[in-house]
Amino acid sequence: MKWTDVNDIAIELYESHPDVDPQYVRFTDLHAWVMALPGFNDDPNKSNEKILEAIQMAWMDEAS
Repeated sequence: MKWTDVNDIAIELYESHPDVDPQYVRFTDLHAWVMALPGFNDDPNKSNEKILEAIQMAWMDEAS
């Protein structure tokens, strides 16, 4: 997965952190959790606030 795979990342986060409310996850934690996902293989420096926000919103959709 790459940073642009927002929906795939959101599904993986939902499955790996089922008890977490994504609305309250800090971007620093979100970044670390994405980097730790199995199958994620992208440059850590390619993320930015816009990408992390998109991941967070997709995760919120997945959780609802």
